[in-house]
Amino acid sequence: MKKSIILSVFILAATIVNAQTVTDTTTAPSETEKIPFDGIDQTWQNGTDRRETNIFPNAKYFVPSILLDVNYTHSFNNPNDNTVVGSTTLARNNEVTLSALHFGGDFYYKGARARVMTQFGTRSTVIPRNDLSPYRGQYQLANVYRYLSEAYVGYHINKWYGVNIDAGMFLSYVGLNSYYQPENWEYQASFTSDNTPWFFNGVRLQVYPTKNLKVEGWFVNGWQSYGRFNKSPGLGFNITYVPNSNIKMLSNDYYGSDAAGIPDRKRFHTDNSFLLRYFNKPNAKGVSRMAFSLTGDVGFEKGGGVNGFKDDAVKGPAQYFASVMFYNRIWFNKNKFAVTTGGGYMKNPGRYLVLYPTGQASPLPNPNNPTQTEGAFPYSANPGDKFEGFDFSQNFDYMPNQSVTFRVEVVNRHSSDPYFAGKGGVTSQTGYTFTPLDPNWRPDLVKQETRLVFAALFRL
Repeated sequence: MKKSIILSVFILAATIVNAQTVTDTTTAPSETEKIPFDGIDQTWQNGTDRRETNIFPNAKYFVPSILLDVNYTHSFNNPNDNTVVGSTTLARNNEVTLSALHFGGDFYYKGARARVMTQFGTRSTVIPRNDLSPYRGQYQLANVYRYLSEAYVGYHINKWYGVNIDAGMFLSYVGLNSYYQPENWEYQASFTSDNTPWFFNGVRLQVYPTKNLKVEGWFVNGWQSYGRFNKSPGLGFNITYVPNSNIKMLSNDYYGSDAAGIPDRKRFHTDNSFLLRYFNKPNAKGVSRMAFSLTGDVGFEKGGGVNGFKDDAVKGPAQYFASVMFYNRIWFNKNKFAVTTGGGYMKNPGRYLVLYPTGQASPLPNPNNPTQTEGAFPYSANPGDKFEGFDFSQNFDYMPNQSVTFRVEVVNRHSSDPYFAGKGGVTSQTGYTFTPLDPNWRPDLVKQETRLVFAALFRL
């Protein structure tokens, strides 16, 4: 059975260009090699590299890449410990923070290929903490992979418009947004994107049967997991169709068993996006471009005490994920300025994809689990626990050239239950981890937050 699953994954389709980064196409192809999406402008798309030219045009064996993300954010809740709750991009309030430093690049030699990108900054802590698979077994997987955002080796086959087979850690496309902030229209991702995976660890097969179509299959350890929660692997696929320079459509679909110690619980998820550029005059001094992105997700878990979309007295309560996000972006003055308006909604009974509030322990069934050191008061994520959230954001970008973006953003987020950090913070009564906890102290969680974000984003 396992052999047939592995074989079926390799028979699936996909290649060359990662849907969230175009660095795979930066080397000069051979004269007979066809290039996927050749001649199609994708620089406007949400979640895609906006650079129009490669400054290393003659690179043959190695194409370097460096990304920097520095932010300052202020929450009007003013938590006493400066901790940001419920975000994978922000970590600290009222402080200048290096959120991410990535450097590395792509290697090529006669069809052999590899990509290595490091990861430093607050994201090297924020992202691994959301993966509980390292607590199965030993060798501290969260620390082993902490400083890598991508690391895979593969082989390129010059067939149709390209075929790639890659193994290692690669980025996810679920939720549309790119893991690399310089590629996104908004800074604080909506619930749809922030609560879906940023990476997969496993094997993928990419095939471009035509210039406009990519089909990709995944055989992975699990849903944003370094290790495997149970015996079953995660399986999924991506279909991306770009018929012309004004439209992009993609679908990501996933199946896995990702509840720690509950092998009978299965997860299904579908993520679908449509992007349209409906105005384009790149040399205009006024409005030069307009576009929108629409993403909708539906998923559920079934078995092991939960019952998908419907409460059942025997099988268990409903446990599903339903979300949508929409963003509209308008560029000005030859695309040097832009404003983005949008937001989204998420409903997640069972809270199985809700980010655990920072500073609190994760709700694993083992009372001695190591994550208890991260907080004294576990966040409830039991079958039947309800969660709904919605958000709205407005930002302004200044982009003097293709490699740098200066962004200011206002974000308002709401939740059905106390979730965001309030004035009392989530660490201790003083905000410091070394303070002995008052027996009567509890994390101060509230139902809404409004924040300002200032960010400087660089990509080379």
